[in-house]
Amino acid sequence: MKASNLIVLLVFFLSSCSTNEPETALVDYINPLIGTAPASTVSALKHGHGTENNAQVVPYVTVPFGMTNWTPQTKTKETKCIAPYYYTDSIINGFRGSHWLSGSCVQDYGSMTVMPVSGELICLPEKRGSHFSHDSEIATPYRYKVHLTDYGIQTEMTASKRCGVFRFTYEKGGAAHIVLDPNSDEGQGFAMVNKDQNEIAGYNPVHRIYQEWGEPAGFSGYFVARFSRDFDSFGVYHDDNILEGDTVIQDMANLGAYASFKVEAGESIEVMIGTSFTSMEEARKNLEAEVAKRSFEQVETDLKATWEKVLNKIKVEGGNDSDKVKFYTALYHSFLAPRTFNDADGSYPSFAGGEKVLHSGNRDYYVDFSMWDTYRASHPLFNLIMPDENANMMMSLLDKAKNGGWLPIFPCWNSYTSAMIGDHVIATLADAYLKNTIDLTDDEYAYLLQNAFETPENYEDYKNGKGRRALSSYLKYGYVPLEDEVKESFHKKEQVSRTLEYAFDDFALSQVALKRKDTVNAQQLLQRALNYQNVFSKDDACVRGRFADGSFTSDFDKEQRMSYITEGTPWQYSWYVPHDFNGLMNLMGGHQNFSENLDQFHASGQYWHGNEPGHQIPFIYNYCGQPWKTQQLVSQIMKDEYDAGVGGLSGNDDAGQMSAWYVFAAMGFYPVCPSVPEYVISGPHFDQITIDLGNNELVIKAPGATEGNIYIQDVKFNGETYSKNYLNHFDLLKGGTLEFEMGSSPNKEWGANEDCRPFSLSR
Repeated sequence: MKASNLIVLLVFFLSSCSTNEPETALVDYINPLIGTAPASTVSALKHGHGTENNAQVVPYVTVPFGMTNWTPQTKTKETKCIAPYYYTDSIINGFRGSHWLSGSCVQDYGSMTVMPVSGELICLPEKRGSHFSHDSEIATPYRYKVHLTDYGIQTEMTASKRCGVFRFTYEKGGAAHIVLDPNSDEGQGFAMVNKDQNEIAGYNPVHRIYQEWGEPAGFSGYFVARFSRDFDSFGVYHDDNILEGDTVIQDMANLGAYASFKVEAGESIEVMIGTSFTSMEEARKNLEAEVAKRSFEQVETDLKATWEKVLNKIKVEGGNDSDKVKFYTALYHSFLAPRTFNDADGSYPSFAGGEKVLHSGNRDYYVDFSMWDTYRASHPLFNLIMPDENANMMMSLLDKAKNGGWLPIFPCWNSYTSAMIGDHVIATLADAYLKNTIDLTDDEYAYLLQNAFETPENYEDYKNGKGRRALSSYLKYGYVPLEDEVKESFHKKEQVSRTLEYAFDDFALSQVALKRKDTVNAQQLLQRALNYQNVFSKDDACVRGRFADGSFTSDFDKEQRMSYITEGTPWQYSWYVPHDFNGLMNLMGGHQNFSENLDQFHASGQYWHGNEPGHQIPFIYNYCGQPWKTQQLVSQIMKDEYDAGVGGLSGNDDAGQMSAWYVFAAMGFYPVCPSVPEYVISGPHFDQITIDLGNNELVIKAPGATEGNIYIQDVKFNGETYSKNYLNHFDLLKGGTLEFEMGSSPNKEWGANEDCRPFSLSR
């Protein structure tokens, strides 16, 4: 080849490379603001849920499952059902180190807030806030940036697992201040200035604000903030009283501390904040271990890389940027709970108010399990793509049992609660055990059996959340009768829903017993798994409240909320039999009646995706031989209930369950019955999906799936025709290629055969 031709080719090659846009990092598809505004999705507006409700998420800067999450703060209190940030607010009054359970309706705890101020020193959060514009707001999981217009301050924050790092840039020279608050609603906080070390430290005692009680939880949220330059002056405050030069303040309402500076125009001050639930000294040690020797940019770069590594567990291809924004934001939301609780050296306060400091060894210890929600899809997702982390989460649940004597039902604030209903710690542990994510010792297995068969002898233990609610009634009658109002519970009554959920939990535990060859308990639990039948009224083809004498209540409207149903209607809860849809079909009079009832349910607008009890419903057409209806329904829900805008979640995200549902739906399969290692197929929604399974890789190919081809025509698994409408967990773990031929019209033959259908107890 002539040299001149070689040069021409080289120039062409280089010019071609220079015009190629760089590949977008997966983390940059995430929009943490999705869900912070009132829901604007099609379904939420249709059902009247959009004008006031949002998903109760906040734009966290954090690592996956981080100890402390960092967010702009527009609300000042640790108040039940009030998140720290709402998109519709126009004033930021601080930046919070938060322990808010993402997407929930509980309350924050042990939090602290930092706020930069210029000019006059104003300390009270209600008075010091600054206007801001969403046009100047940049929100990512690894960095948040906003301009505080009233003060002329550019604020940036990034984070590590236990620390936050801030950079405040003052546009004008002169007086500058940085205020720190322990956010105690009880007037019990503590703040201290250490001028020699350029530090402000403090703590916020945690209260178990539960069932309107508010007892101390036995630990605090501690912080140590270190500044990048010397203080020119400092002090503490409470209410409007500023005490310049004082170094300590404690147990007063609205207290905090501040540092003041004389700054040049454009000068930046950085603040590194270490947090801990053990002590201020541990907070300082966490700061030293994670951020003290690194620049803001280094911490940010590491956090971005952490997210990128996790997100690469599932790589999607095809579709537009909006599709990827919805998917990767859902994945991000799925990884915000539960929370790491131990310090960098493994220290953490023992569960349920114990004063003892324990050590987690070479693994993390987790808290804040929203068990009524996350057993459905979140933990099954972790079992699939991050089993090591989920194993540590399961060991943390068992650690709580060893500390407190009982497996917790819904552990929050590192404490027992009876929040929501059911006993889904059983289902969550069972799913991990049946998928070989964890093993169970005899002693650990005994804790599962204890929840299913025993009630605490001590009334105070029961009242505080140990044991199943109304278990004695459930065991006596085979259901919870209406006479038992379940008074020692956060959710009272709801007897039919409790019966249905306990029946499923009993099934999940039966699977553990069978694997352990404990045939006596297995058979008893399998019989109890049929207790859902005891609250089913054949005349109504629906569940219905039942008295102890066996009669059904006359207080019944299957399309209206009833006191014996949890957050829904009897018709909605009638489909909560994840383990035995064949048995439910028999109660309804067979496959045809079942499918017609299901058709009518959807046609009447009864399905409401914005709450968790019905998340399995779109997938159950697979059980009655009509999987094409599942394919259509799931596609419609993904379109109507999720959006790439700030109002893009139709209901509370509830610790990531709403988002985990979307992740599974987009991949094309869903864990309808946790504890059974199967997934119901609904069809992929990307042209190609690559799942990193650790030792293996699963590639899902579905050409044309992003072009409106939602119906499965044919499936091949590693080159072999695959006709089942469900997938086996262990087959997926082996990796390989799963090929879907997708089309715009239903193929009513694929997956319709009786032998193709997922597990059902009454098969």
